[in-house]
Amino acid sequence: MKTTLQRHALAGAALLCLAAPAFALNIVVSNDDGLTSNTKALYEALKAAGHDVIVSVPCTGQSGRGAGIVMYSTNTIVPDNDKTQIEAEGGCHNGAAPTGAPAVGKFTKAGYTGGDYYYVHGTPVMATMYGLDVVAQARWGKAPDLVLSGPNEGQNLGNIVNSSGTVGNAQFAAARGLPTIALSAGSDTTDNTNLANPYSAVVAQLTLNLVKSLQAKAGTGALLPTGVALNVNFPNAPTTAMKFAFSRFGSYQAYNLKFNNTVPYGLGAGAGSGTATAEQAEDESIVYKTKVAVTAMQVGFEHRPAAQQWLQLRLRELFAQ
Repeated sequence: MKTTLQRHALAGAALLCLAAPAFALNIVVSNDDGLTSNTKALYEALKAAGHDVIVSVPCTGQSGRGAGIVMYSTNTIVPDNDKTQIEAEGGCHNGAAPTGAPAVGKFTKAGYTGGDYYYVHGTPVMATMYGLDVVAQARWGKAPDLVLSGPNEGQNLGNIVNSSGTVGNAQFAAARGLPTIALSAGSDTTDNTNLANPYSAVVAQLTLNLVKSLQAKAGTGALLPTGVALNVNFPNAPTTAMKFAFSRFGSYQAYNLKFNNTVPYGLGAGAGSGTATAEQAEDESIVYKTKVAVTAMQVGFEHRPAAQQWLQLRLRELFAQ
């Protein structure tokens, strides 16, 4: 017969099992914006759900840097390549770390020093790489179960994903065979004063719903097939009741990017592709306006088998030489 103490111990263990999540994941969160309201909200939602989370983000905002692999300093945070923002803020974005701090390391900002937040004075992919190769190895001794890039402050839709740091992170991690999701919200999620935009919390909850759904289907297996990553775009002014919908990159473009040939030179943007056709109804640049658009991405640039066969036939004489 079990003693009273043994019965209490067993009951306590059972309660602990019930309280623990069924599928707690090791997760690396990165982005191309640095410390943001979106990052903070996502971290807190994932932690509250029982997941073990590491945040590794660039020191400063790096939108449009794509898959660039660049460090801006090998020793300390200095006002060089990111001169404007470093000088304006006196260090990393939203005070994550000051000028003169090591080029990589833990946040020094009060409230973020518990050992889960890290920065890299480099491009987004460098921050992702640091999270995977250094911090994850120190924490878990292995790669994470999931990599989340974002949520970005602005949607990444259609052709613009080719220059997106958010998507660049996802492509890099997925190329290593890791389940990876790129997340992009509206610019209305920005809050550089309190890091507490209410829309950020909504996007975080919707992301958690997506992760739970993937876990329910995957069981104890990988969340996504090898060679597949997801590009997820949230509507402006999202609500927790927002529905998810299948989408594809498609041909409709939300952004009509052009070179702005005036001083100062830079990027100009038009109003997109105009009125969408019925055939473009599932294009993510249309879907994201009313639902959470979820698009499957291939990893890298290799085309589908039909295109590979076309290439072999078209240049067969050249390949035979």
